[in-house]
Amino acid sequence: MRSTPIGIALLNDEREHVWKLNKEVNEGIVSQWAQVLASRLTNRDGSAPEIVTGSETITSVRSAQKVGEELHRAGCRQIVMVYNVWNFPFLVWPFVQSFGLDKPILSLSNNNGQYPGNVGLLATDGALRQTGVRTHRIVGDIDDEKTLSRVISWLRASQAVTTIRNEVYGCYGGHSMGMETGYFHMVPTIKALGTTVCQIDQLWLVEKMKQIPDADVEAGFAWISEMLGDRIKYDGKMLTPETLKTQLRLYCAMKAVNAEKGFDYCGLKGQRELTEYVCLGDVAEMMLNDPYDWNGPKEPTVCATEADAYAAVTMQLLKYVTGGLPALFMDVRLYHPDKDLWDWCNSGNHSSWYAAQSDDPRVNFSKITLHPALEFYFKAGGASVEFDAAPGNMTFCRLGVWDDKPYMVISRGESLDLPAEERRALNAQTDPTWPHVHARLACRFEEFLATFPCNHILGVAGDVVDALVYVCEITGIVPVVLGEDGKKRIPPIWERV
Repeated sequence: MRSTPIGIALLNDEREHVWKLNKEVNEGIVSQWAQVLASRLTNRDGSAPEIVTGSETITSVRSAQKVGEELHRAGCRQIVMVYNVWNFPFLVWPFVQSFGLDKPILSLSNNNGQYPGNVGLLATDGALRQTGVRTHRIVGDIDDEKTLSRVISWLRASQAVTTIRNEVYGCYGGHSMGMETGYFHMVPTIKALGTTVCQIDQLWLVEKMKQIPDADVEAGFAWISEMLGDRIKYDGKMLTPETLKTQLRLYCAMKAVNAEKGFDYCGLKGQRELTEYVCLGDVAEMMLNDPYDWNGPKEPTVCATEADAYAAVTMQLLKYVTGGLPALFMDVRLYHPDKDLWDWCNSGNHSSWYAAQSDDPRVNFSKITLHPALEFYFKAGGASVEFDAAPGNMTFCRLGVWDDKPYMVISRGESLDLPAEERRALNAQTDPTWPHVHARLACRFEEFLATFPCNHILGVAGDVVDALVYVCEITGIVPVVLGEDGKKRIPPIWERV
């Protein structure tokens, strides 16, 4: 998985008799942080961002310039500024100006009485903030798990921000069915996140499908047939071996065009051109988001159904803050007030990984059924993917725009473990042939309804609320955190003045 190098530097005292005395201790602190972060930032595919430490502690203008240039040449895209002792605050300027002032900055200090690291942090970080530089501050010891968790959340967030910054979203066909919340809002998105869009017609995919070798499609068909067996509900009309192969061919075509065009993530319009004249996109969208296919393990490629651009951007951020998990795309479909739960379902886009949250596709596909596409909506046919998401803690969120200003609604929640009969009864009230998440949010229905930007919501396994808030604060996106988490959040100074 893509990542960006992380720089670590320590500002020290200018007085030679002082820094010579604490030099060994400070270099040990920097080395210790580098080792701990390297071990905790491993992604799901085994990759990890490079950690680059300054060759010396910063004690003078020249050493500040030297270390800043070192980290700049190493390609570092974010900096952890470690404070373990008092330092001379003005040295931060030749350092960050050499390194690059447009990078996310974390000021990190110990909390002990022997050395005034906190004093150095507040004096130096305060100098940065006086000029409008958005920084974050964390104080605590390296062996404190709460402190370490906050540092990891910040680094996951900065990785998401600095990695997506030069990426391209491939939009196949434009927003679907007139859903204007599906637009790629060019100016606010580039200003906040840097990522841009390339829009091409779905005809490009149709023509690419003609070039896919039949052997590739047959291999995929054999793989999915072997895993699902009679849980592929052929009806001889909407779902046949040929319509399923067409969906697999579309998946191969999307992979090929993504690679040719350099698309880092994508969205598929589907309705109405493909769904009425080619096939339903559900299988292709699922498999792009999956961490595997018939060729073995792979990195999930974010694909948003109905070419919902802000859904895709949100999913890409979720992928990075989790170290490579697939993200879920859902319709905000039906709320059950008597149970205080949501039934979120959509005909496409649920990664099969969420059926059991296993890296073994056989385990996940054992809970999946393919049904004939609904002819009422999807005349070209193909399969709809059906399963209930596995239970567990989740984080739900969505980017939106208010008056051309981006914001993100964030809520902690869970996918519920309901009895089979109850799940079937709930699913029957919407569409039992689609994938479902029976979700409970850590906020009231009224708060969600009053703040949520659109009809599509995104989710990921685990708790990444803190990381998403850091993403927003680093980029200037307004975080709208729901429930008790929102009440506990301490807004940074740039949201208060």
